[in-house]
Amino acid sequence: MSSSQVWALAVGALLIILAALLVAAETAIGRVSRGAVEQMRRDGLSRADSLAVVAEDRPRYLNVLLFLSTVATVSAVALVADVSLTTLHGELGWPVAGALALGISVMVLISYVVLGVAARTLGVQHANRIALRAARPARLIAGALSPLANLLILLGNALTPGRGFRAGPFASEAELRELVDLAQENSLIEDDERQMIHSVFELGDTYAREVMVPRTEVVFIERDKTLRQALSLGLRSGFSRIPVIGDSADDVAGIVYLKDVVRRVFDHREAEQGERVESIMRAPYFVPDSKQADELLRQMQAARVHLAIVVDEYGGTAGLLTIEDILEEIVGEIDDEYDTAAPEVASLDDGRFRVSARMNVDDFADLIELDIDGDEEGVDSVLGLMAKRLGRVPIPGASIDIDGWILMAEQGAGRRNRIGTVLAKQIAAAPEGPEDD
Repeated sequence: MSSSQVWALAVGALLIILAALLVAAETAIGRVSRGAVEQMRRDGLSRADSLAVVAEDRPRYLNVLLFLSTVATVSAVALVADVSLTTLHGELGWPVAGALALGISVMVLISYVVLGVAARTLGVQHANRIALRAARPARLIAGALSPLANLLILLGNALTPGRGFRAGPFASEAELRELVDLAQENSLIEDDERQMIHSVFELGDTYAREVMVPRTEVVFIERDKTLRQALSLGLRSGFSRIPVIGDSADDVAGIVYLKDVVRRVFDHREAEQGERVESIMRAPYFVPDSKQADELLRQMQAARVHLAIVVDEYGGTAGLLTIEDILEEIVGEIDDEYDTAAPEVASLDDGRFRVSARMNVDDFADLIELDIDGDEEGVDSVLGLMAKRLGRVPIPGASIDIDGWILMAEQGAGRRNRIGTVLAKQIAAAPEGPEDD
């Protein structure tokens, strides 16, 4: 073996060591928490400010470190492969395939042990210390090489089917999701906790129109109604906040709060009949239906707004949503102690039926032998049929008379007080009078 080959192996070894340091730095920077960085700054550590800068823009620095570790690893493999060919094939007469196979096998083994295991283990075990030491070099390197790394990321996204990752796929959301799944498989977290964490990730891809209460299920009140009428509607519907409309449901003028009505009526008894809803309504908070749920949650928290009116691209009212609607995307449906899973149809005494408000209208017509066609009516459910006949959203106690049957909406259930069941009762036929002789 010549001196040049010895130098090549020495350079390859140095490159592997460099790659190991880069991998350890990449792992440590990716794992160090913002809280730990702030604590270092409070402790007055000299490199904490540099680490704070790196922590603010992790993808940029992680991409550069990964790029350099890849360059170092590939260069080391190339040097070892060249030495293998020169020594084993040129001097000892080995076949080319055998010489390359041996060189590649050695480098795969070294890369896996040194880079894949040892370096990453050190980065995890001593994340704070290594990240602190690597912060300044990472900033210097990123200043020179980040344009090249970003260009390669753009090239990779262009060649990869799908949308790709703007900041590169390294330490991405997908990778974090896999870590969460792995933690659940190893019994570090429960399955419901895993689902909740995944829901947090998905919140950024969820839009307001997907979590809102649709317009067809929103209870409105006209602005010229009296406070007594507003109080009655609030008590009957079970809602403490009701949108106030002008000429139509697309003209939302404000939001009336039941507690404001109660306070006003308690302080001024005569206001119950003499004042209108518009006198105490609050300004509405409008959001577009394309708003991302996570951003909307932050804005509603900052504005201290509990209810928002969702508008579509044409400015019409699409529905409404509350903070609880967004939180349900994370924690699941929020039910109370009165929520029970009722059967779709329950037979009662005197020939009455209690049916689910979501029951298909054609199935309901077959049940009580009515001549109703859902396609002709333009509705799918029993509650939709009631809404069409009433001309408004049914609230508890609302009823319609249809072909000898009375359909009455029963008390709303759950946090949104949605009508869950409808009571169907046949109207007793009037007794016939005595026949004349």
